[in-house]
Amino acid sequence: MTSHSTATNMALAIHGGAGTIRPQDMTAEAEAAYTGGLRHALETGWHVLRSGGAAVDAVEQTVRALEDNPLFNAGRGAVFTSQATHEMDAAIMSGKDLRAGCVAAVGGIKNPITLARRVMDDGTHVLLCGAGAEEFARESGIEFAPPEYFYDDFRHRQLLDARRDDAVRLDHASGTAADKKFGTVGAVACDRGGNLAAATSTGGMTNKRFGRIGDTPLIGAGTYANETCAVSCTGHGEFFIRAVAAYDVACLMKYRGLDLHEACEQTVNQTLREMGGEGGLIAVDRAGNIALPFNSEGMYRASVSEKQEAVVKIYRES
Repeated sequence: MTSHSTATNMALAIHGGAGTIRPQDMTAEAEAAYTGGLRHALETGWHVLRSGGAAVDAVEQTVRALEDNPLFNAGRGAVFTSQATHEMDAAIMSGKDLRAGCVAAVGGIKNPITLARRVMDDGTHVLLCGAGAEEFARESGIEFAPPEYFYDDFRHRQLLDARRDDAVRLDHASGTAADKKFGTVGAVACDRGGNLAAATSTGGMTNKRFGRIGDTPLIGAGTYANETCAVSCTGHGEFFIRAVAAYDVACLMKYRGLDLHEACEQTVNQTLREMGGEGGLIAVDRAGNIALPFNSEGMYRASVSEKQEAVVKIYRES
């Protein structure tokens, strides 16, 4: 994945969720599968950038690769709602012109991030939800998939466990409250022209009710990009919404003069931590700098740039 381009600023970072992710809880086979899934998605987006593609195309294609992988809680791997259905959210944003597209509580969409991209490109609206978003998808020729495409035995067992305990699970791993995983996928990129973009997609919470929507499809909360930085979040969405977490990073850089790493640390390890918000984010600036902070025990993450070989990590480093 080494680039031979003369560009010095291209960069791509991805995440596949954060939470209580520990080596002792992971089999070698599972670790290899997650690592392989992250690497494949990273290679997908990096190929777009190396070919001269736009940042917004790179993040869409990267997130599509993660949505297609049932290991991650987005697209095919989306968790079940209390009604044993799937309600998925996604958002994408282009930093150079602040165009954005978002969808919430959609069902049957094979790749929700591509529907969000279609909303952005249409330009009439920013956020569509539920049946209306699905109607727009049909009119736009977006690919649907049957219920069995989204069915997974492991995900269904999670729903049954959550129903038994009458709980809404932030966790998409085991049924114990101590083992939380916040299931979201995302990508941020800086292309050859210094343009930034962010994309995020999620299947939400196991056994969720009331049409709950988290931070993922909300511009400024779970997803944001401008000319300064691009940010995609993963964590306990209610806290990220109240902190306007993704926009907070951009504001700290623009108005306080912090660099990317300082701004991300402030948001994740001070603002969110003090609120009780667990999770993390990925971010990139127009110089191709990358930040991947999290305050949980682990975060599925990977990154590559003109200055850095591809790196894939899962656990917190001591």
